[in-house]
Parts: sequence; structure tokens; C-alpha cells
Amino acid sequence: MGMERIVIIGAGQAGAQAAVSLRQGGYKGAITMIGAEEAPPYQRPPLSKAYLKSELEEPRLYLRPAEFYEAQKIELHLGVRATGIDRRAKIVSTDDGGAHSYDVLLIATGAPPRQITAPGADLRGVHYLRTLADSDSLKPMLSAPGRVVIVGAGYIGLEVAAVARQAGREVTVLEMAPRVLARVASEPVSEFYQTLHRNNSVDLRLGAAFAAFEGEGRLHAARLKDGDVIDCETALVGIGAAPEVTLAKESGLEIDNGVVVDEYARTSDPAIFAAGDCTNFPSPRYGRRMRLESVPNAIEQAKVSAANMLGGEVVYDALPWFWSDQYDVKLQTVGLSEGYDDLIVRGDPAEKKFAVWYLKDGKALAVDAINDPASFAMGKKLIMSGAALDPVTLADASIDLKTLV
Repeated sequence: MGMERIVIIGAGQAGAQAAVSLRQGGYKGAITMIGAEEAPPYQRPPLSKAYLKSELEEPRLYLRPAEFYEAQKIELHLGVRATGIDRRAKIVSTDDGGAHSYDVLLIATGAPPRQITAPGADLRGVHYLRTLADSDSLKPMLSAPGRVVIVGAGYIGLEVAAVARQAGREVTVLEMAPRVLARVASEPVSEFYQTLHRNNSVDLRLGAAFAAFEGEGRLHAARLKDGDVIDCETALVGIGAAPEVTLAKESGLEIDNGVVVDEYARTSDPAIFAAGDCTNFPSPRYGRRMRLESVPNAIEQAKVSAANMLGGEVVYDALPWFWSDQYDVKLQTVGLSEGYDDLIVRGDPAEKKFAVWYLKDGKALAVDAINDPASFAMGKKLIMSGAALDPVTLADASIDLKTLV
């Protein structure tokens, strides 16, 4: 197959990594990257942490300096949206009237926030957080009077709650589930974070059914289904993310909770690959299909897609990991705990340093390490090695983890 032109839709972590990996892999043809945002490819995690606090300047978020793309002959079309994929003619059309032909295409469109359908959702003062522009428009709330209401106690909601509290704002967090991080964490981890936020004077309401935002043009209150009204000047909606699959779907690619790819990151069209948050891929390690929203996944899957675009046959089977920063606490998770049959808490949550180990058939499946980088590192090793672990030894924090390897 002639490989003179590669087009990448999406200029986030996955798209940028793929472009870099293609050049590192010796690809000499044209690379065109189409990004809906004005900024060159950047990292998103600091948007709810250091960047939101103004501890990090915008250029520090950039994955590579703008000059890099010029030097590498990577053509960036920023502030431009892809509007269609013509798979027969192999052309991507864009909203600035462009038509970009490709030999191979990569879809790396990510997963934007789920929109809330409640009344008042379009009032000024109601925010989502995914882009630089979103973070910039949220920053003023840190120095503004008035309460901040956060709908959804996932990572983004809790990270912003922590930043807002540290800036002295009054914060209410509303979560429908009976515990925070219900979709991603176990009971001991949820309990730890509930205590952490309440100890930092967050008004955390669990089992809280949100009904509506109220205000005239501008947000003034949030109303719950039980009739309770919370006065507020700012709201952040963090109710999860949905894979951006519109273009892929319209062009007839297979979709199922994301763009469906095989173990080589290839879609149902052999000339089209996909990587990052928007993909649904098979995991040999876990023996099932999954979609992950994480930086490591975007990077590793993009590397695999680049290698395979260049004719490789690399199977994507990275071990998933994630992190979250809230107050003085760093959570590092490695592996996926779904399907565990034993849970061991090692260390003391009250000391703000502990780890939760998830075992299946006596082997490590996942680890949640809280202010405990050593457990995170050892967890990675023990999951990879598939070593048999003794729960009693593991639970004994006086025994050095190194002896388990």
C-alpha cells in the first residue's frame, strides 16, 4: 500500500504521540494533524490541578514546543474541525473548506464530557472541564465570592473541589451514588476520599439527586429533587465522558462504546486506525474489550497504531494505570480491579498513606496506592509477573514488599 500521506484527526495526547512515533519510526511522508482547539497538542491532566491554580504557564502544558512540528514537517491545522470522512475517496473534509487526502488515517478524537440535560444547564456560570479554554473560564471562580457546586464526584469533580477549597471557596459536591468514585474505586478508597474532603470542609452530599440550575441568564442556585436549594455562583459538571465517535459513525465504521478496533488498533476499515479515549479495544491481559480514559493508554496505544501504520504487527496489551492529585494526596492506580475476589488494605488510611490490593485467584489484579509510590511500583511488578501472593503476608505492613517479588 502506498504510504505517502497520513492524516490524524485529533491533536490531543494520542494524536501527537502517533505523529512523533511515525517520525521516530522512519516515516518520511506527509503527516497532517487536524485539531479543533487553537493550542498545539497539550496535556490535559493539569487543567484540573496545577494549571487551574495558575502554578503552571500554558506553554508548559504543550507536549512539544510549536517549532517541533515545523522541524518534523508535521502539518498542524489548529482551530479546525474535521466534518467528514469519505472512505472511498480517502478524503477528510474540514469546516474551513479543506479536503485532506490520506493513504492511512488515524482517529484520535478523545472523549468529551457528558453534557447534563437538566433545566438551566446553559446558564452562565455552569462549566465543564476538558480544554484549556474550559480551565481558563473556570479560573476566576477561585477568587470570586459565592459557593461552588460540583455535580458528580468522579476524579475531575473531586480534583476541582480540592483546588476550590484550597483557594478558600465554599464547595458543595453532589453525587447520586451512595459513595464517591463509585464507578472506579472500591469502598475503602471511596471512604478515604469522603473523609478527606469532609475534613477539608467540603459539603459532600451522597445519594443527592440533582434537579436543575436556577438563575436569570446567570447561575444563582442549584436545586435538588428533594426541593433543597443551594445558592451558588459557579457550577462544574463532572458526570463522566463519552467517546467522540460522530465522524467514525457517519462514515460507517463499527462503533460500540467507542470506535471498535482490533488488537493492532485498526478499525473495521483497514486504512483507518484509532487510538486513545475514543477507542474500544480488546485486552489480551484481561480477556475482554474495554475503553480507557487515561494518558498512559492514549500514549501506548498511539505508539502501537504508529508502528502498525508502518506495516508492523504489534499487539496492544499495555497494563493500565491512572493517577489523581487532591489536596496533599496522590493516588496512583495500576491494573483494573474489576472481578477481584480478595481485597487487602495495607497500611493505615488515617495516616494518609496506604494501598489497597485487589487479588484474583491469589494473584495481584490491581493496586490503588495512596501517597505510597513504593506500593504502586511493586504492584506494577507483581501484576506483570503474575506471582502468587499470600494475603496474610501482604496485609502485614511490617513486611517489606520487596521480599514478595
